Amino acid sequence: MARPRKPLLSTDRIVEAARALVDAEGLAAVSTRRLAAELGVSGPSLYNHFRTKDEILEAVADSVSAQVDLSMFEDGRDWRTALHDWAVSYRNALRDHPNIVPVLARGPGRRPAALRLADAAYGAMVEGGWPPAQATSIGALMRYFIMGSALGSFAGGFVDDASAYDPADYPHLGQAHLLAEQQEKIDERAFETGLAALLDGLALQYEQVRADGPGPAGGSGPGAPAAP
Repeated sequence: MARPRKPLLSTDRIVEAARALVDAEGLAAVSTRRLAAELGVSGPSLYNHFRTKDEILEAVADSVSAQVDLSMFEDGRDWRTALHDWAVSYRNALRDHPNIVPVLARGPGRRPAALRLADAAYGAMVEGGWPPAQATSIGALMRYFIMGSALGSFAGGFVDDASAYDPADYPHLGQAHLLAEQQEKIDERAFETGLAALLDGLALQYEQVRADGPGPAGGSGPGAPAAP
């Protein structure tokens, strides 16, 4: 019998292997030598697809951006509902791949999926009635909030040891040792609380923008998509 042929090396295979490695072991684990070993190929063969390790990590980051749902900006949802639903989808993607967040935080650069994401969010805000400059600020604000929430767990940052929180030193942390066991629930609630407060604040600004109309008071002026 003929030996089964190995799958041909492709950009997608390299990105998938690199993403799995980043998810499991972090950014420092990625090297062309390690990836070649994971894929069962020689190291130089990777250079037919990517010139550097940084290019591979950029592609991994873009593959995560591509997982974010953008349909809410296209199906007629109002700007507030669209922002909420997009933020939830965006955070879910980052929560599944937290180790790549530092690369995503650099901004979209030339990454196609990241640029489509920025374009969709910015365009929806302008079409929803926000002046361009404020639409840019909203994109930046959402990026700060979502990425910050994905960088680490608040609840998971407390140890499961009551003795670490001596009431003589920390009189208000008597239940802190219980947070870690409810990490997902607490972090989800915190995200939704923050997102609701953020959107409530934007809604108040929106009312003022609509009341002021065009002009400096309404915040009009040059704008460009932020880098979600």
